[in-house]
This record gives sequence, C-alpha cells and structure tokens, in this order.
Amino acid sequence: MLSEENQKKVEELRKRYPTSQALVLPVLWMVQEQEGYISEDSMKYVAALLHIPFGHILGVVSFYTMLQKSRIGKHHIEVCTNVSCMLRGSGKILEHIEQRLGISVGETSPDKKWTLSEAECMGSCGTAPMLAIGDEYYENLTLEKIDKLIDNLK
Repeated sequence: MLSEENQKKVEELRKRYPTSQALVLPVLWMVQEQEGYISEDSMKYVAALLHIPFGHILGVVSFYTMLQKSRIGKHHIEVCTNVSCMLRGSGKILEHIEQRLGISVGETSPDKKWTLSEAECMGSCGTAPMLAIGDEYYENLTLEKIDKLIDNLK
C-alpha cells in the first residue's frame, strides 16, 4: 500500500525508533500524505506492517483529529471552538463559513474544494478566534478576514 519510497522511509525509521508502536504515527502520517486519508484497508495494512493489533491503529486514527478517515477537500478549514475562541466569536465565524461555502461542519463541498471541521484548542488563546487551513494558522479573525482568506483560495 505504501509507495516504494515510503517503504524505504519506514525501514529507515525502524532503525531510529525503539519499538514498532513508536512508528504508528509517522507511518500513518505517510499513508495520509500518500493517499489523502487513511482508509480501513490502510489501517489494516499498517497494523500488519508494524505487527500491531488493528484495534490499536483504529484507536490512534480515531483519537487524533489530524488523521482523516475519509477524503477531505482541497482546503480543509478547521475552526477552533474551544473556550477562548468561543468567547471571542468562533461560533459566528463558523456560521459565516458555513453560509459562505454552503456546507455544514463535517461536510465537504460537492466540488471537493472545501471541508469544514471544528477543532479543539489549537493553542492560540491569546489571539483567538483562530482557524487553520491545511498547515497555515490564522489568528485574530474577523468576518472580513475570513472572506479575504476564502476569496484568495478560490
């Protein structure tokens, strides 16, 4: 399931990590980068590759919100809705994005361009509200800033 290049990376990582269990996150991350998400078949593959029970792999994928069990859009918008962001308006930001993109939290747009998710604390309490789009973080958000972000990604 992993490309030949990624299989070589796994073998290199085996030399640096003390146990197969320590390899779970790096290998899952490779699968996600290669495939775009982590399917059940991919989880079974990783379990066999690392000689770890499938249930453990499923638990890791289910626990970490950075790991996706289904395909996501080209732009994955994650809005922090934890306490600091909520108190500073993340609810209104989330509603605005839903209306702007025509999708609800947990959905992907029909054109597969956008996926919208809620996120737990993203560690930006002093600059709340905030969101992430892919690997980029945006803080001190306003509805106007949100509109500019979306317009720039269209």
